[in-house]
This record gives sequence, structure tokens and C-alpha cells, in this order.
Amino acid sequence: MEGLIPLVNRLQDAFAALGQNCLLDLPQIAVVGGQSAGKSSVLENCVSRDFLPRGSGIVTRRPLVLQLITAKTEYAEFLHCKGRKFTDFDEVRQEIEVETDRITGVNKGISSIPINLRIYSPHVLSLTLIDLPGITKVPVGDQPPDIEQQIRDMIMQFISRENCLILAVTPANTDLANSDALKLAKEVDPQGLRTIGVITKLDLMDEGTDAREILENKLLPLRRGYIGVVNRSQKDIDGKKDIKAALLAERKFFLSHPAYRHMADRMGTPYLQKVLNQQLTNHIRDTLPAFRSKLQSQLLSIEHEVEVYKNFRPEDPTRKTKALLQMVQQFSVDFEKRIEGSGDQVDTLELSGGAKINRIFHERFPFELVKMEFNEKELRREISYAIKNIHGIRQVLPTGLFTPDMAFEAIVKKQIVKLKGPCLKSVDLVMQELINTVKKCTKKLATYPRLCEETERIVAGYIREREEKTKDQVLLLIDIQVSYINTNHEDFIGFANAQQRSSQVNKSAVGNQVIRKGWLTINNIGIMKGGSKEYWFVLTAESLSWYKDDE
Repeated sequence: MEGLIPLVNRLQDAFAALGQNCLLDLPQIAVVGGQSAGKSSVLENCVSRDFLPRGSGIVTRRPLVLQLITAKTEYAEFLHCKGRKFTDFDEVRQEIEVETDRITGVNKGISSIPINLRIYSPHVLSLTLIDLPGITKVPVGDQPPDIEQQIRDMIMQFISRENCLILAVTPANTDLANSDALKLAKEVDPQGLRTIGVITKLDLMDEGTDAREILENKLLPLRRGYIGVVNRSQKDIDGKKDIKAALLAERKFFLSHPAYRHMADRMGTPYLQKVLNQQLTNHIRDTLPAFRSKLQSQLLSIEHEVEVYKNFRPEDPTRKTKALLQMVQQFSVDFEKRIEGSGDQVDTLELSGGAKINRIFHERFPFELVKMEFNEKELRREISYAIKNIHGIRQVLPTGLFTPDMAFEAIVKKQIVKLKGPCLKSVDLVMQELINTVKKCTKKLATYPRLCEETERIVAGYIREREEKTKDQVLLLIDIQVSYINTNHEDFIGFANAQQRSSQVNKSAVGNQVIRKGWLTINNIGIMKGGSKEYWFVLTAESLSWYKDDE
């Protein structure tokens, strides 16, 4: 059990050194609170040393991963200063300020890149805390206008992880319902299962008031409860009051205060250290099986990926050439499969590749044709003007049955030319989908950014060249249709075809037309036996028929 926290510490250092600290959700405790809530004082009391930067505005501008380790000697180490031991804690404070300014600059900006600090001391219990920037409301100096949102996003990045315990620090001399720390914790932990409340500045509450209900976990209950602490005042800090003396004064305060006397053994910084150590150890123990399973699955995935490069020798030029050819060939196969529709991975979210191109041809292009504006009234006016202009000074005979050839061609050609727009738009859509397909296929080459970029550039450039030639060909086909109107085509309705179709339609319509039908009695016909009889007669334009009944 005792080795769990150091184990997680080593993992944190390893991921931080690789710059991959967010790949795995490590069990940890994040310290959250508003500006001047007393976060820094709580951490310094835990260490029994003054080592954190102080001042007005935002002082903590980068996450500080503070690893406390029980040891016989007292010193500090930074991950970015390996091998250097700091025994003077004023130098630790200066190093934190210098390292913060190195990344964020001196304009009070913030960064989510953590500073890893390890402190060895006989006065601490093994514990790991992440000190996050204090929640602010108003930008100071050269800070961006959205500094509040930036800090909020950074805090949420840490506390939204299920394996992160939240140490919510709130001053007792403010309304607990308005606590920034508890408000953020409530968003990601609505049941209060992983939030630990810390109430500071109990000695600064108005006379006659106390935080008893809060500390007894009655007002805003948390599963892990609340712990009260008394920090040094600003006057004590400026006067260099010893932290050990401050801890004794804190103990005396809880023992002597009538509202807190009955729970003095569950208050104060030493008890907070003990609780945090137990809570973190138990939390690591509870999350270790799932964490181990996730770590093993990622390890297997990486080993499978590394297996491809197991026998790879960077200095062997033939190996490089072979690998390059294999990747380019794979790109070609993937592109073909996406167009032909036989790819290994089927997209279930949207149409892509060949399926989308098919849709462009069979749905989008016909839709664009239907969408073309057609004003019948305007067309009739154009036909009228064309006929009159063809006749010139001669009078147009009202008995004319058909449009003159020249007028007809002028009108038809104008309509054919309108097809250019939808055709060219379809070419653009197909070209865009091809380029999108290329980008999807080059994702497998992301390990080699230069190769990926050049492959995409060359293939996309070739597609754009083909695009211009395709557009020229499409325009040529339309120009061919415009240049000659074939009136002998079977789809063209000339005078003879019109006359023939008209007679066929009329004959068909008249032949099927029923003039009269009903019951009729027939008398004195020799072929009939039994005298008169009723029949159902149907008279059409071409025949007279009679039936036994109306069915």
C-alpha cells in the first residue's frame, strides 16, 4: 500500500518527460479555489516550508505537480532540473517563477504545461497534489479578456477526469453557496463522491458566526466531508512567522473555540495531510485494476505498431526505398477501394468516396437540371420576338403552323447553353470529393509528415489538372450539341411525325370513346327463341356491342 503513491509519482514523471501526461488518467488530487482562498498557505502548511510564489493577481499560472515524499533529509528537486537538489526553499520559489515566465511570459498569461516539483522531508506524508491557477474574474495587465474562461478550461481539463480527486478550497468568511471551487466541483462531480472540502480563514469570520454546520457536513454534504484549517495571516507571512508556530496556533484555536472544540481532532493541517494520504492511497488502490487494464491495452497497441519497424535499419537505403514504395502502394490501394466501394473500413456516418460521386451523378446533377429557372411566359415572348425578327420587314402570317428554322435554332441553342452551369458544378463536386478521399487516405502516412504532405500535394495537383481537361471536354460536348440541331432524330417532332402522332392519338381517343350504353329490348327477331328479351348495349364510335348483363 505504501508504494502506491511513489508508483504513480514515477508514472507522472515518465509521462511528463515524454510530454504525454494526458494519455492516461492517473489517480491524483487537484487543488481548486478562487484567488486569495488560501490554497498556497494550505500547501505550504503541508510542507512546513515557504516555497510558493506570492503576490497580487494570478500567482499560480501553470499547474504545479507537487510530490511530497517522506525522507530523513529535506530537499527539493525539479523534473526540468534533474540532478540538482534545492535545500534553500527561497531558491525553489525563484525557480518556480523563472520556469513559469519561461513558458507563459511576464504578462500574467497562463499555460497548461505543468511544473513537476518533488519535495523530500521528514515533516511530510507521502502525497501528490496538483496546484491549479486560482479562479479569477477580471483580467489584469496584459492578460487576455477571456482569462477567466482559459483558467476555467484548464481546471476542467484536470477535474473532469474520473480518477481525479478534487480538493475544493473555500474561505469561511464568504458564502459557501457562492464558492467558485465547489461550483466547479459540482459540475463534474454532482454527487460529491470525489470532492474533499477544505474551509480556510475560520479565524477571520465575523464575531458570533461560525462554520460548524459546514464542517459537520450538514449544509452542503460531500461524501468525503470537510476539513477546517487556519492559515497564517498576511502579517504573519510578511513577518516571517514560523510555520511550526503557526501549526501550534492552529491547534490551539480549534481546542479553544466552543464551536469546534468537539471536533478538534478532525480539524487542522496535520489531520488534512493524514486524510489526503489515506484518500489518495485508497483511491489509487480502487482505480488500479482499470488503470492497469488500460495501460496494458495501450502497451499491446504500441507493441503491435512497433513490430512493423522491428527490423527497420535507418542507415539501409534499400530498406528506406522499399518502405516508401510499400506506403505509396498502400495509398494507391486505399484510394481505389474508397472509390470502388470495397474498402476495409466502412463509413456508417456519411456518404463518401465512390458512393458520394454516384449520388452526385444520379441525384445532385438531375436536381440541378430541375432547379434551372424556366419562365414559360418569358420563353413565349422570346419565341415571338425571334419569329418576328426572322421575318424582318415582311409581315408574319397568322396562319403559320411552325416556327421558322432560324428562330427555332436560336431558341433551342439558348436553352442548351444553360446546361453548362449544372454540368460544371457537378465536375467541381466530384473533384472536391476526390480531394477529400485523398486526404482520408493520407492519414495512414501521418507518421511521416513530409511524405504525407507531398503525396497529398502531388495527387491533388494531378486531380486539378484532370479537372480542367474534364471541364473542357464537357463544354466541347455542349458546343457540339449547339452547333447542329438534328431534326431527323426520332425524338424530334417534325411536321410528318406531328401529323402521324396526332392521328394516332385522335383515333385512339375516339375509338375508345363510349357514346351511349344501357338496357334495350329486342322483339320479333327470328334467331331468338321465346320472343322479346333485354340486353345490355354499348355504343362506341366504331362499334355496337350487346351483352347478357351489365357485367
